[in-house]
Order: sequence, then structure tokens, then C-alpha cells
Amino acid sequence: SLRSVDRDDPDAGMLRRPKPSDCEADLLREQEKFLTSGAPAAANVIRRPDKRRGEAGGEGGEGEGGGGEYNRENEGRLRDVVTIEDLPDQLPSLTPAPPKKSRFKASHVTFEDEDAGERLDHHDMHVSAVLSRIVERDTSSTPISLPAFTGMAFPKALHRSETSSQVRNKSIFARQIAAQRLKEGKTPLHCAPKAAHTHRGQNLPPETNMDTDHCGAADDRESLFNMFCFVFGNQSVVSISTEPPLHIILYLPLSLSPSVLHSPEPTAVSCRSLLFGQGLGAPDSSGEPMRIHRENQAKLQAMSQSEILQEQKKLLCQLDPRLVDFVRSRKAQSVPSSASASKQPWGESSKDNFPLENMSRQSASSGAAVHFQKPREVEMERGEDQPPPPLRVSLLPFCVNSEMDLLLKPQKEWVHMDKLEPEKLEWMRDLPAPKRKGTKKAMQARFDFTGSLIPPTEDLPTHLGLHHHGEEPERAGYSLQELFLLSRSQLIQQRSLALGTLSNILSKARAGEYLSVLKGSVVSTLLDAGLLFLLRFALDDGVEGVMSAAVHALKALLVCEDDEECLDCTFSWFRGLASFPLLPSAQEEEEEEDAGLPESMKFTAKEKEERKTDHDVARQDVVKGLLKMKLLPRLRYILEVFRPSPRVVQDVLQILTRIARHSSSSVLECPRLMETVLSEFLPASWTAPSSSIPQSVYGLPLASAMKLLRVLATSGRHTCARLLNSLAVKEHLPCLLSTEPSELLLEPTEALRITTEAYRLWAVAAGYGQACTLYIDLYPSLAKTLQSVHTALALSDPLLPLQLQRVLALLSLLTQVTHTAGCHRELQAGMVSSQGEECPPPPPVSWGHVTGLQPSLLGHLRGFVKNLDNPVQKDISLAVIPAYLVYLEAYYHQLSRQNCFKPVETLQELERLASEVLLPLLSHHVVQGLIKNLKSSSVVCNVESSHQDPETTASLPGLACPGWRGRPGLVAPSSPFPLLTALGLLLETLTGIHKGLSYKFNSLLLSEPVIGYLRGCSQAMPTLSHTRAWLVRHEHHLLYLLLRLAHRLVSIEPEVAKHASLYHQVALVLLPWLLPGSEYLGHELLSTIIFNKDFISEGHSGGPEAVELGELRLQEETHHHTSPSLQTVGALLREACIQLPSIRGCFLTHLAHLESSVLTSRDALLGHSPWISSHLLPELTGPTVPSDWPFLPLISLYERTGLSDGGGLQVEDLPHGALQAVTHCLQWLLLLEVWREEALKVILPVAKLARLSCVFLCSSDLFLERPVQKLIWGLFRLLTRRSKLDSLELNVPPPGLASFQDLYTALLSQYEAVSFGDRLFGCWVLLPLQRRYSATMRLAVFGEHVGMLRSLGVTMEQLSIPIERFTSPPEDSLPLLHLYFRSLVMGTLKPRWCPVLYVVTLSHVNTFIFSQDAAAQEVEAARHSMLRKIYYLTDKVLRNHLLLFHLPQQHSEFGFDSYEQLPPIKAKRLESVLKQQDSSDGKGD
Repeated sequence: SLRSVDRDDPDAGMLRRPKPSDCEADLLREQEKFLTSGAPAAANVIRRPDKRRGEAGGEGGEGEGGGGEYNRENEGRLRDVVTIEDLPDQLPSLTPAPPKKSRFKASHVTFEDEDAGERLDHHDMHVSAVLSRIVERDTSSTPISLPAFTGMAFPKALHRSETSSQVRNKSIFARQIAAQRLKEGKTPLHCAPKAAHTHRGQNLPPETNMDTDHCGAADDRESLFNMFCFVFGNQSVVSISTEPPLHIILYLPLSLSPSVLHSPEPTAVSCRSLLFGQGLGAPDSSGEPMRIHRENQAKLQAMSQSEILQEQKKLLCQLDPRLVDFVRSRKAQSVPSSASASKQPWGESSKDNFPLENMSRQSASSGAAVHFQKPREVEMERGEDQPPPPLRVSLLPFCVNSEMDLLLKPQKEWVHMDKLEPEKLEWMRDLPAPKRKGTKKAMQARFDFTGSLIPPTEDLPTHLGLHHHGEEPERAGYSLQELFLLSRSQLIQQRSLALGTLSNILSKARAGEYLSVLKGSVVSTLLDAGLLFLLRFALDDGVEGVMSAAVHALKALLVCEDDEECLDCTFSWFRGLASFPLLPSAQEEEEEEDAGLPESMKFTAKEKEERKTDHDVARQDVVKGLLKMKLLPRLRYILEVFRPSPRVVQDVLQILTRIARHSSSSVLECPRLMETVLSEFLPASWTAPSSSIPQSVYGLPLASAMKLLRVLATSGRHTCARLLNSLAVKEHLPCLLSTEPSELLLEPTEALRITTEAYRLWAVAAGYGQACTLYIDLYPSLAKTLQSVHTALALSDPLLPLQLQRVLALLSLLTQVTHTAGCHRELQAGMVSSQGEECPPPPPVSWGHVTGLQPSLLGHLRGFVKNLDNPVQKDISLAVIPAYLVYLEAYYHQLSRQNCFKPVETLQELERLASEVLLPLLSHHVVQGLIKNLKSSSVVCNVESSHQDPETTASLPGLACPGWRGRPGLVAPSSPFPLLTALGLLLETLTGIHKGLSYKFNSLLLSEPVIGYLRGCSQAMPTLSHTRAWLVRHEHHLLYLLLRLAHRLVSIEPEVAKHASLYHQVALVLLPWLLPGSEYLGHELLSTIIFNKDFISEGHSGGPEAVELGELRLQEETHHHTSPSLQTVGALLREACIQLPSIRGCFLTHLAHLESSVLTSRDALLGHSPWISSHLLPELTGPTVPSDWPFLPLISLYERTGLSDGGGLQVEDLPHGALQAVTHCLQWLLLLEVWREEALKVILPVAKLARLSCVFLCSSDLFLERPVQKLIWGLFRLLTRRSKLDSLELNVPPPGLASFQDLYTALLSQYEAVSFGDRLFGCWVLLPLQRRYSATMRLAVFGEHVGMLRSLGVTMEQLSIPIERFTSPPEDSLPLLHLYFRSLVMGTLKPRWCPVLYVVTLSHVNTFIFSQDAAAQEVEAARHSMLRKIYYLTDKVLRNHLLLFHLPQQHSEFGFDSYEQLPPIKAKRLESVLKQQDSSDGKGD
């Protein structure tokens, strides 16, 4: 109720209302003024009593003071006071929650003045609250007695065996003092009256005492003892109620015979099975148990055996079944042994004298002792004179395992060992032995600290520390889950150990060591479990050891050293410095949030990326997820502040290198990261380390840091320029390369590695036309290094592999510098003629700066070719010869573009080079032996053996190179690919300058290993993945170069021309294999080989005539004649061969959108350094040209016209040249389908059919054009050959379409609209109606598009598909059969309108109505109904067709054979159906 304030009151007038402009200080000041004034409130809120809760209250509108008067005394308590400090930190929920009602709240006693917070604190049972309630006992009224004076300075130290075990729950010191006082004759402190000990006179054992709380109320005691009787196992528990009820429970052994139960002696049951009488309400509680015991005995003796059994069953029925099950399960876990049973006071139990046999059988396997006790809420302290409380252990003597089953037998002298805890003592047992026999069941993988998988049967000693886990304690090792748990431990050693173990596991998993022994991927499992977040958290650990272990584990996850080593080995190959970015494959994301929104309201790609959580990002891209978690700033902090050990520094630099292969801009843009790396690990000057293994690498140049710069520079010319100039890397290179590695004041291994990486970085920069001034400055040191190549590659050098890599890096540098110098004249001329247009400036190095290197390097090559005869130096020669060949190719390629080019001298020089170096090299037995490994080393020909590594996950792509040195492969030492690629590259350049040299190298193309390799490639179907792309790119180079050599020889060398079709087949399969960055190779294949008539030998060697003869033979065998107006396939092929140049122009026009990519690829492959923008290849999203590229003109036309205009345009309205493009496309498809069928096997037959359907969908009359119709008829016959029909699976969705049914629906609509009964279109529509395909398409024809049956006049002669494929097996779709019957009866389907489907429907309906196979009632009723309706048809012709149909027959009048009369079995069937109808009609009448 509200009271208004009297505005005439002067006190009230002193107060003002709050204003909107008041701040909190003003409001608090007014509140304080209001409280000090004592003025009444303007409103008073009175809580109404809740009648549902039984609360009392006054009348409505009255205050709590009674009579509606304001109660001044309670004013302070009732008035609401606002204090800012007490406001909660979080706003309350705005959603009102439903009021909660508690069943126990009404029984709680609450006081009006009790504070709610104090009540909450009182009931708070948290450990902090418990520890804060330590209250000292009040000892003010306790008498204080001084200790007795003795002659000893300190009490005598007693052994635990000397102390008394009779006194419980007292300390040793208290026992000693009590014993001393008793010895001196003094009364112990807190002595109680002697009457309290009268119950001891019964000599009841403590284990039979029931705990009762002396201070508890009567209801507490009743709640403790109020139990029913139950019978479990070998114990009978009987409750005998008396008046008043005492609820004493008596435990009887079931082994007691009826004579014992009915014995008059009171000692039939030992007193040991009685309960203690302490706490009972009887006057003489000590004698009460014996009285109740005698009363129970008397009642038991008065009962018969059947009555006892009946009472037991009644008591079991009264108990909760869940309680019974629980007790029995506990009993099953601790079955008493015979030894413990023999110690019972009533003696042994036997089945012979067991009176309750039926009950024992029910509970023999599940008896258990249940200990009912009052919940212990408060533990009271006792004085010395108070008796110890009875034990709360089992009331049964054998409720726990016997002591014989325990590993440890407790002694009476032991402190606090009076209560046995078997589950704890189990930990003291020896571990069970691991399983010795293998099992087919999958078991959890366990690893040791080195990451090795421990077999389940391995029995390792426990001192190794591999058994500290709860699950499977007998097995050594730790599971991944346990390692995750240890990695978050509070102990530093455990965290470090767990992270180190995870690191070892990751290293072995990335190396592929678990592939044969583990099911699934370890890396994927760890990533799914949250390994990234675990490692990222560990990186933030303040303990350096934990942080170091986390860095090492992260390096093991991200970096595969074998992958990096392979990339380094291929750096000196042709285009080896280029690489793909290690990005996950792009996945299309579901746009559920933007569905239905306009374009202006949809999120941009950047906004979508920002809205993703770390987990979502890391699940798709591990490196991107780490970048989102701010990994780079943390790594920079570790390098800057922690200054960790050399191993951690190396790991951090390798992690940065892996991130740079993913996203170089992120590494460059991280503040102070690159500055830290350069200043600390690539200094301009340094002092020699004091030891070979320095304690710190700070201030020393590191090869890992130089490699990081090289990978960053690969990403683009601008990045490289920034590194060289802004970060002053150009000034650091001379410090490393101007002297010999032995003079660098570094450890020899590190000196060779860093100089190698410096050469590689310089080569990358020279590939952009940068850092060429260093070539002029360091030319003396480079020349000196070249002169010492043979010395550096001495076999006696222990660092020979590193020396070899250094020489290869130097040759790569010289190759790139030569390419850059070759472009100087062209760029200089471009600057003069550009007239202000943007053009790259000419490089500082010109052709004259590099011409002096060629004689020296050519001399080296001659020497290494001669060294092939030396078995000791053979491997070194094979390793360095490819790099020299690549250099010579760059030199002669650029030489032909210079002004100083002298053709005559150059041709003579090339002839000498070919005869003195190249031909001896090619014919050498070592090289010939190497060529024999061509097919075994191929990635394309060995798809199964080069499958994707399971440990490479989609979110963390890798190169799958573990163990590459020990297995055949493209990079293995036994691989011929680097040598043959370099030789083919040089031959491509030399034969371009001197075409007469081509025939000298025909032996390379005609050798058996090369021919076998090309045949294997022509039949291969490789898949695209990161693990194969970086390698297969080099194999594509070799295939292209072999084909280019064949192109030069096929027209002049008859032996090569014999294999022209093989080379053409390889070119066709290679084109859709080419990866991004190889667009120029594809353009060259299309321009020179694929449409070259010299490679299609069938076209000018009787191929079309052979096809015509084959068609004639087929017609004679099958008596199948085509329409006389149509040409044969042979004539169409002859026309296609004539049109090959036009066909090539058509396809090059449709691939014109790749022009920019082709130009970029050309600059990179031909060494136009100043125009190269990046050595990083485009992202690996797919091949350059799609696999269905022969259908490209058709698809392009459909996308431009069919989708937008619905296929209604006429030929005149199509884009210019569309008809000619479609004709050329169909001619090329026909040629491939007849002569190069293997090249189209990557395209599914259903995909071919779907793409050819575009001819009917993109225009209303394009398919009616004479050349188009001829070619489509020819292709239709090829696709419907008997050998091809089985492989045509229309139930599989064709690539690019959701389902074939959608396409077929569009075809049906187009047929109804524009076909005009065209036979070709009709055959196209009939093809999917075969019985083996989905009934959905047949339902569409006879349901939604039934009107098209009037114009579908294709005859059986025109249809090249056997009619049996439409009629067999019988139709089983009941709705479709009803449609068949309806179309026949209603006259929608007639033989003169649609001959093929008329025969098909007759066949299915006839088979259905006369079928006697068991079927459902609905199907059988449909059969009878359909047969009766057919019998009573008025159309006699249709009636006879349906009843007398026999088999389809192509040459008959209607297309089928008929019976003259019904066969007996069919006639009998018809008669039985008609009789059933007559009988049912008679019953109806």
C-alpha cells in the first residue's frame, strides 16, 4: 500500500525530487539528508502474506506495525538504502525465471531476524568454508592439572608395539599420560560416571556395535534403526517388531538347522550376533538387548520352516528392488572365503544342513553385506572418560575380504589400521602380467618417452616409469589422453615430460612409422583433440623448460625435415627454386547465414573470416589458426626475451620457415620479428665460438635464418627487394661469400650450410633480376670457387654431401645470372622505344659479364662425363651433371637472342658439343642403366605406391617425403629424372638452333625403357594432391620435353613416326594433368602436337576406310541399317582430319581466358627474369585445363545461351561462329572416341552424355542442322555400342550436376517444345528409359510428360539399343505399371505414334497380369483387376495385344510376336480370375 506525503509538512518541503542532471554523488547526498531528517517515506511497500505457504498477515493495506500505522522501530530495517559499493558486478538476468519450490524448505526452521547471507554461510560446505570454521573448544570450566614431576627431561619415546591398542581414537601421547596417571593412582581427566560403562559387561565385540549418537534426538535414532528385514547370501536378517517397537536387527546364519531355530536353549544364537543396547530409551539399556534377543528366539522357535520362508519372501518384497540389487552386487564383489567363514561363532555352514535351499539358490551368487548407518554430519570430540563410539564397519564378521586375501595383514599395534580398506590395499599388489596372446580386438595405443609404440604383450620393468597411469595398469606406456592430462599438470617435470613425449610421437608419425601398426592417423587424432591449443598454452608458460618442450612439439607438428631436405635437393633442378604454397585445399563453406539476403547485406570474405573462432579456423587450416592465436608475436618474444638454447632457436626458425611457405606476408608484417632474426642470427660481424657446440647461438650467423630469408624471397620480387634493401640483407651476403667457408670463424658444417643457403638466396634474387651488382663485385671469389670445384668434391672430404650442395647452389646462381644478363639488350631496347610506358629497367649485368663462364663450366662438364667410368666418382658426377646441363641450356638459349650471335660458329660449336659430350653421355652404360629405372621412379606410373601419406592431414598439407632416400622415387639417387630433364631441356634449345641435330638423338625416344614409360603414362590416371604436385611437376617437364623432341623427329624419322599415336596419346593425357604454373606447356601442346595430323597417323593411313569396313561388317552381322540420309562414321572422320587446323583454332579461342597465365608461365619457364613477379607458383586449386576440355565449346555455348534464354534461341540468334564451333567440337569428339578412346577414359560415360545433351538444350534448332545431326548420330552410335552400354551408369550424378534426373527433366521439356518428332532427339530421350535405370525417369515420361508419346516415333531400326534392355527384367513399380496400363487403355500410346514404348508397355503389362509369383495383397489385387479389365476391353486389337503378347520382334508389323491363342497356363490363370469375379458377384446378389 502507498502513502502520499503531506506537501504542507515543513520537513517534507526541505527535500527535493531527483533531477535528470543529478550525478551519483548528488543522489547519495540527498539520500543521506533524507535519512538524517527522519522524514517518512513517500511510499511504503508492504509484502502481502502468501496464503499458499501458510503465512499469517494483517488486513490488506496494513503495515507490519499493526493497525496500518508506520512502525518507526523497523524503519531502518524495512527501508531500502542504495549503496553503490554493494551493487553486483554483473547485471541480473532480464528473463524472469520460474520460482523454485523446495520440498525441504518448509521443514527448515528460520528466524525473522536471521540474515540470509549468514544462513548461506552456515550451510556452505566448501573446503574453504570448512577450514575457516575452526573454533577452539571452551575449556574455561575444565579443571587444569599439572603434569607429574619425573626424573626424565623428556618423556620416553615408545615404540608403537608398546602402546595399548584397546584405547581407540586417542593419540600416543594421550595414552601415555593416561597410563602414567593410572599408575600413580590419579583419576583421569574428564572422568564420567561409572554407570556409563555398564554395557561393557556384556563382552560384546566392537564389530557388532551399532553407532548411535548420544546427543541425537529420538527421531534420529529411529531413522538409524528403522529398517526392514532382508535375506542375502549366507546371512538371514530377521526383524521382530515388539510393542513399543525397538527395531533391533538380528543376524542369523542360514546354516542353522530347524532344530537349532526351535531349540529352547537361549544360547542357540551366540550373543556375538546381537546388537549393542547403547542409546535405547529403556531404563536398563544394558539388559535390553538380551531381553529382545530372548523374545526373538521365542518367536522364531514358534514359527515353522515354511513360515520362516514366507516371512523372508515378504520382507524381500517390501524392500526397494534397487537396494536389493545394489547389496547383491556388493556381495558379489567380496565373496567370503572358507577360511573367514570357519571363524564365525556359529561354525561352518554346509549345503547338507541348509534349511532354506530355494532361497540360497536365488542369492548364492549375489549376496553382500550392507552397512546402514546414519549420515555423519558432525563429529563430536570426546574426553578420556567417554567410551569410544562403536565402529561403523560392517555388522557382519565376513562382510570384507578375509585377511588371507590381502597383501598386507594389519597388526593390532598399528595406529589407525583397525579399519580395513581393501580397495586401497589393492594398489600394493603386483601388476598383473600383460596378455601374451594377440587379440583381434583393437587396443589403445601406448607410447614410451621416445615416442615408440609399445606392443600390448610387452612386459617392461616398472622402474622405467611407464606404469604411472590408472587405466590398464599392467600395460607399460602412456596413451595420448594421459599425455594430454600430464601436459597440464602443476608439476614442471610432468609438463615437460608429456610435451617431450608428444613431440617424439609427432616426429615419428610424420615420418610414417605408425602406418603399419596403428589404425587411423595420429596427427589427425591429436589435432581433433585440441593439440594446437595445448601447445599454444604451453608456449605461454613462464618456465623455460616447458616452453622449450612446447616449441619442439610445435616444430614436430609443423615441420617435416624430410620434406625440407627434398625441396633443397631439387633446388638445382629445372625450375627447382619455384614451389607451391603449402595451403590447404580450398573448401566451399556453407553460407547459411547469408541465405536469402541481398548482396548488399551479405558479409564480405574478410568479415566472415573475422567472425570465425580460433577452433573453426584451425580445423580448416592449422597454420592460419596458429596465426590467429598470435603465434608470431610469441615466438618473437621467445627470441627476444627468453634467448633460449640453440636447439630452441633452430626450432623457432624452422617453424617460421614453414609458416613462410604458407603465408610469407604474415612473417614479414610481424613487428620486430625479422629485425630480431637479422640482428641476432645474421650479424655482419661475429667472433669465433669458444667450442664446437656453443652454449648460445646469439651473435652467430645461422643457416636456418638464411633459409628463412630465401623462402620469404621466393614469394615475390617486391618481398625480395624489401629484404635486400630495407633489411640490408644485400650487405650481409658479401660477408659470407667473399671468403672460403673454412675462413668464416664458424664450425665447418655450419659454415658450408650457411654459404649454400646464401648462394640459394642470391639465386632467387637473381631470378628476379636483382642483386646482380654483387655478381660484378664478387666475380673474383666466384671464379676462384669454380676453379676449386674438383678439389671441393674430393672423396676424402668428410663433408662431401654439404660440399656437393654448395656447388649445386653456385651453379643455380650462375644459371639465373645468365638468364638475367641475356635480357639486358631486350630491356635496354625496350626503354628506348617504350616512349614513357612502364618497362623494367635493364639489369646492371650484361651479356659480356657472363660469357667468360661458359668455357670453364663446359670443361667441368667434360671432366665429370669422363668420371662416369670411375665407379668411385660415378655418383658425384651423376649428381652435378644435370646442373651443368641446365646452365648450358640457359647460356645457348640467351645466346641466340644476342646481337653478337654468330650462327655458323655457333652451329659448329653445337655439333662439337653434341658429338663430344652429349652423345657419349647418353650412350654411356651408367646413364643407360639409370634410364632403366625410369618407370619405377615415376610418380605418374606408380599411383598406388605414391598415394597420399595418411599422416598428412587436409588442414596441414605436406610433401610426404619420409624415407625418400631408401625407396624408389623421383628424388631418389637412382632416379634418372634430373639427368633426363636437363638433357631434354638442352636438346630442346639446341635443336631449335640447329635442327639437323635432332636425328642424332632419336635413340632416346626409341629406347625400350622410354617407350615402356610412355605406355605406362598413357594408361595412368593420377590424382591431384599436395603430396604429389611438387614432384609430378618435374615429371611433367620431362614428358613435355620428350614430346617436343618427338615433334621435331616425327616428320623426318620413320622409326619415330611408327610410335606417333603413342606420343599423341601421351600428349592428350598430359594436357589435363598440367598444374598451375605450367600453362605455357599446355599452350605449346595444343599448338604443336595435339591437333597435328602427323601424330594422328590413322587419318592418312586408311583409318577412316577401316572404320567404314567395320560398320559394314556390323550391319551384316546384326542386320541393322541406318537411315540412308546419314553418312557413316568413316566419312565423318575423314572430314574431321581435314578440319584439324580449324579445330585447333576453335579450342585455342575457347582457352583464350588463360592468356595472362600462359604469358606468366612462359616468362618463368624461358628465364625472362625481369618479368618474373614471383617464384611462388599459383595456389594448387586444380589442373590448368579441365579433364573434359574436349567438350569446352559445347559447355561454353550452353552457359551463354541455354541457361539465360532457356534453349529457345534459333541458330541465327546464337553468337557469331557458334554453329561452326559446335561442329568442330563434335568432329574432335568423334575423332577421339574412335581413335583415342583411352584419352577420354577419365571422363565418365554419364558425363559424356550430359555434356552432349547441351546440343539440344542451348538452342531450339541447333540439333536440326545437317552437320550437327550427322555428328551427333555418329557419337550416339559410339556411346550405345554393346560394349559401352554396360558402363553407362545414369544413377551416378555426373560431374557438375546434382543428378542426371534434373538434366533429363529439362530434356523432356525441351523435346515437347521444339523437337517436332525428331528421331535423333527421340533416341536421346529413349536412352535413359532402359529398365536398369531409375524408375523416376520413366514415371516422368508417362506421368508429367505423357503428351510427348504422340510424337516419339523412333522405330526399332533407328534405335541402336537392343529392345531387351527396355523389357527385361519385368517392371516391379506398381504406380508405373498403372501408368503403362492407363496410357494403353486411354489411347495415349499407340503403335503408330511411339512403336518402341508401345512394345515396352505391352511386355511389362503382359508379364505383370500373368505373373504367379508371390506378392503383396495390393499387388495381387492389381493383377486381378487389370486382367479383368483387359478381358472386357471393347478394343479387340488392344485386347489381343495385351493377352497374346509373346516376345519383341524387330521385323514384325507391330514390333512383337503374338500367340495364336493363350497358352494353357495363362488361360487357366485368366479363367481362375474370372471365376473369382463371378463368385463375388453371386455373393453380392
